[in-house]
Amino acid sequence: MKSQVRGGTRWKRFAVVMVPSVAATAAIGVGLAQGALAASFSISGQEFKVSAQSLEGTNFVQYGSVDTGNNLDGSKLAAPVAVSGFSTAKITKMCQSVVTPKVPFINDSVTLTLEAGTKAAETGKDEDKVIASDIYLDVSDLQADAQFNKIDIGVAAGKLNEFGGKVDGTKPGIQPNTMASPYGFGQRAESATLSNVKQRAWATTAGTFKLPGLHLSLAVGTHECY
Repeated sequence: MKSQVRGGTRWKRFAVVMVPSVAATAAIGVGLAQGALAASFSISGQEFKVSAQSLEGTNFVQYGSVDTGNNLDGSKLAAPVAVSGFSTAKITKMCQSVVTPKVPFINDSVTLTLEAGTKAAETGKDEDKVIASDIYLDVSDLQADAQFNKIDIGVAAGKLNEFGGKVDGTKPGIQPNTMASPYGFGQRAESATLSNVKQRAWATTAGTFKLPGLHLSLAVGTHECY
């Protein structure tokens, strides 16, 4: 999820992303829903980077949309995104970074870095991995090696959690409380496995997040995850 702080002073621009996200996508074009709103909150004017050794997700869905908010100078922002959803996600060796430019009094950029699930790279145990449930990820760019099991491509976004004419409420569909077009392009898979993940994202929402071995740090300058 994202955390934003708003106010009148320039220090309020130092808004940072506090919870990690990783997204999956198939290697095909994603149609954007006209006038859609993906995240159920106004996004900050800072895109963030995430890397991970691997992500294992269940009940993958994806559709196109647009996130809206404000740039750091207060001007309006609209960002096209591929919204990816999972019932559950297990992430190994996760790193997330966001750079805030021109921080007052420091006269330089400041990078916030968040790491978790690092021990899982050695042990391979689920208890050492970052665990998320009911997660949606609004992504602008993704690089990874991916495998999808039982994938359906070209499903109408509004039918992503419908099977045999019946809605399965245990599986993700269009993110609740958003305005993504139910008639737009969508895709789904029973499971997805990604490795060597590198992504840029605008927003993440999740029901729960477990971050073993969490380490958050701040450093002057630009020190991104990749």
